[in-house]
Amino acid sequence: MTPRESVKIALEGGRPEGLPPHFELVFKRCEEYYGRKRLEAPDLEGVEGRQRDHMLRENARMWAEIYQRLDWAICTGFWSLSVEDQLRSFDHFREFAGDRIMLSASIDGTTAIPNGTNMVDAAIRLFENRDEELEMRERRIDDAIARAEVFADAGVEVILMCADYCFNDGPWLSPGMFADFVTPFLARQVEGFQQLGLYAVKHTDGDIMPILDQLIDTGIDALHSLDPMAGVDIREVRRLVGPELCLMGNVNCALVHAGTPDQVRESSLYCLEHGGVENGAYVFCTSNCIFEGVPLENYAAMLQAREDFGPPGADHPQAPPEML
Repeated sequence: MTPRESVKIALEGGRPEGLPPHFELVFKRCEEYYGRKRLEAPDLEGVEGRQRDHMLRENARMWAEIYQRLDWAICTGFWSLSVEDQLRSFDHFREFAGDRIMLSASIDGTTAIPNGTNMVDAAIRLFENRDEELEMRERRIDDAIARAEVFADAGVEVILMCADYCFNDGPWLSPGMFADFVTPFLARQVEGFQQLGLYAVKHTDGDIMPILDQLIDTGIDALHSLDPMAGVDIREVRRLVGPELCLMGNVNCALVHAGTPDQVRESSLYCLEHGGVENGAYVFCTSNCIFEGVPLENYAAMLQAREDFGPPGADHPQAPPEML
């Protein structure tokens, strides 16, 4: 079973054979694994023609080799490029990786937490300009679905919707306001993506528990992050959502970034057990990303925990009883 085949089963609520599928939203340790940085849009400014295509091709070669070495199931390495360059990169990526790894895009027309400079104004508009706000949100979803169609035509199979809704102490909108200003638009976006044949994965950091039911009711195929730094416990989420919804993440990113390998292993085993391998419908990843500065021994400990835990039916190492 290829990583792509495995993650498709998980996204559809099944239990893949072998180790649970794995990926990360962002991976910035390419130099240590391949000897070069990942390509980003500014690197291509002023570069045209054959040189541009050469750079895109070599970047795709790098990602294919890294992903196959790390046994990733979803390709996220091209998100930092323009849409045109992402589409060109897909052809190169297939040349090196075939169809073993699922192509993805990051698109979300729903409205995330405002930044610190406009949060008050954004809140006022919800009350004083309600109709205009709702119309704007409809237009954003129309645009998101139109952009997703371009990626679907290029062979992308999964869209990660990365608007963040929550702080560590809860959503920035009350559940009632969330039901007015986010949920119906997220539901329409999910339906639009799925009608294009795409899996719709919702990412948000923070404490999602007050709005968990609304997120699930939108019909998403998977829920990503499950932020333990905000008190989100994958065991409790699994209990609430049932066995079929695909869960992604919950390996504590604070420990991956600044903990010890033993702490990372404990967090990983907890997620594998309660997420989890025997249940299926789980994709193994951190609660955020692998940024610069993440100790490679910590990421290695996380990957080793996945190997040691094994596939469904294996004699799994015991996970710690509590992680929060």
